[in-house]
Amino acid sequence: MKKIPKLAVLAVLAAVLLVAGSCRSRTDRTPGPVLLTFGAVNGIPTVVSVTTAIAGTASTPPGVAIQTFTLLSVVKDPNASITPAIEDVEVSSYQVVYRRRDTGTRLPPPLVAALGIQVPVNGTSVITNLPIVRLDQLLSPPLGDLASLGHDPETGTTVIVLDAQITFFGHTLSGDAVSSGTASYTLEFTP
Repeated sequence: MKKIPKLAVLAVLAAVLLVAGSCRSRTDRTPGPVLLTFGAVNGIPTVVSVTTAIAGTASTPPGVAIQTFTLLSVVKDPNASITPAIEDVEVSSYQVVYRRRDTGTRLPPPLVAALGIQVPVNGTSVITNLPIVRLDQLLSPPLGDLASLGHDPETGTTVIVLDAQITFFGHTLSGDAVSSGTASYTLEFTP
């Protein structure tokens, strides 16, 4: 009879440890009291002519950009007492890495760039004309091959489909490191 309560207690403890170990939400992995996340995103190009993007226009520099990208700073625990001024987020950089969605394996080099914006606690900040592909990436294989050869030599196709995966990095004014999740947008490149 004494074995049953011991087994029951062990089973309950094992279940509690399993649940506690699996409840690792994003807030558990991010230092500080705020999260950096995404709001409205407008003007995402879906089909891009590499030749046109390389040339740019009088009003648009070479490259590919998202017209408006909204970042939000959200307090993790709305019941926590925080000092708003020192928990504003200074976003200092972002990176864009690419993933092929077609059968090709060659990728443009990642884009890593400085960015100087501040996102107030429980507020937003809008970035206009956020570059997601720069001229040097358009000129590098495999995208440069579309412009110069008219096709991707690796796959033989005239279309390269990429996911552009964007992540923002910064810190609160109190010094806690903050990074956003990753936003992913699919781009179809043609000659």
